[in-house]
Amino acid sequence: MTQQGTPLLRPVRLGGLRLPNRVVMAPVTRCRATNADLVPTDLHAAYYGQRATAGLIVAEGAWVSERAIGYPHVPGLYGERQVAAWSRVTGLVHALGGRIVAQLWHTGANSHPDHLGGALPAGPSAIDPGELSPTAAGYKETVTPREMSVADIERTIEEYAAAAANARRAGFDGVEIAANGTYLIAQFLNPRLNRRTDAYGTSRDRLLLEIVDAVTAVWGSCVGVRLSPYWNARDRPGPREGYPYAADDRTLAEYDAVVAALDERPVAYLHLRGPADVDFDAIARYRKLFGGPLIANNGFSRSTGAAVVEAGLADAVSFARLFIANPDLVSRFAFGHAPAVSDRGTHYSGGARGYVDYPISSG
Repeated sequence: MTQQGTPLLRPVRLGGLRLPNRVVMAPVTRCRATNADLVPTDLHAAYYGQRATAGLIVAEGAWVSERAIGYPHVPGLYGERQVAAWSRVTGLVHALGGRIVAQLWHTGANSHPDHLGGALPAGPSAIDPGELSPTAAGYKETVTPREMSVADIERTIEEYAAAAANARRAGFDGVEIAANGTYLIAQFLNPRLNRRTDAYGTSRDRLLLEIVDAVTAVWGSCVGVRLSPYWNARDRPGPREGYPYAADDRTLAEYDAVVAALDERPVAYLHLRGPADVDFDAIARYRKLFGGPLIANNGFSRSTGAAVVEAGLADAVSFARLFIANPDLVSRFAFGHAPAVSDRGTHYSGGARGYVDYPISSG
């Protein structure tokens, strides 16, 4: 398929972001910040530089504070050394003609005391999410968190705003708020985990909307939001009985209201993680509720990605695993070259191996 023949290679504007193509690199946690200060390294710069032909790179989730940490070896955006190191990453991506936004991440109750100096993780309510937390000693079951006070919540919103300002100083082109998966914001959106009786429980989207307001005050129209209303037990290995995430009618209806509320704010784009199996109707549900640009994600291929854009259901499509093994994914799509398959054993470890050593297609 030629460049003229695929909608994935047409330019598009997402709020304040202008993209030369619609092939977006989704945020992918790779756990390569193997240093005490969780600082991105030259490997990070090389990794993202190799993928600079993407219409937009959404960098791996970065911690908004030390209290947000829930995975080993994931970089942060709360310290000066981190800001300086991310500047080298963004500088290289820009020198190679790319665009890159930072994803702001907080694991909330999905963390573990091992990540927090022995302290309990904090969440919307004192309810164990029933997840497995990856620690330096291997996966461990999550624990019952402490319920966040209003002061905790206000401090967390301030940390998001500070991380957003750090992302601007580090040279990013914008930020994406991670409200997907099973992490802090998604926990507040979840009626099975958020049983608060204050304003953050009676209006479960309040935390997300206040974070959006705080971050857009820093960035204007260059703020995206990632949601995953269809998340369920298939998406996470080893959940315990009574898993609180289910894409049922109640959950989907609540996300309808969340998306409608986001539509009233200056959000650059909605990054929607669809069901495990590509389902255009699932994307269409939220396309009707959000008038701004929409990025579709989860399981798309070159052909289905082109089809969802051609159908007008998405403005761009993001790819995660395909970008791991294919730094030249855009050109492979352009010339119809088959994508390589990534080595799953190096997704979350391995240094340079399985990170910056995937070859460019020769045809």
